Amino acid sequence: MMHYIKSYPFSIILILVVAYLSLSKFPTLNILLFPGLDKAVHFCMYAGLSGMLWIEFLFNHRKREINIIHAIVGAMICPILFSGLIELCQQYLTKYRSGDWMDFIGNVSGVLIASLIAWFILRPRIIK
Repeated sequence: MMHYIKSYPFSIILILVVAYLSLSKFPTLNILLFPGLDKAVHFCMYAGLSGMLWIEFLFNHRKREINIIHAIVGAMICPILFSGLIELCQQYLTKYRSGDWMDFIGNVSGVLIASLIAWFILRPRIIK
């Protein structure tokens, strides 16, 4: 366990921040800059989370062979499952939040875009 805390400190902090933001009650603001702002926030939260997982994974493995299965599980599948769990918790454990499938799609889109950017743009630069 300590290995993961030492290897992925920023990712762990981001996981805690996303969980807090997703399950806490905040005052409602009736200011919508554009329709779908909520979905854009979900996209950014999970793109940031997945991106940080990718960055820390790539830095931790830059001196040795990258196991693509570990990368996919840790930086793609786990954030997607985490986002689904958070949406279910919002639906069934809170009275002030509702789980929304469109939020989940925004989460998954953020993870996928961050993963593509990390693999095709960041990986070649970090591994160099």
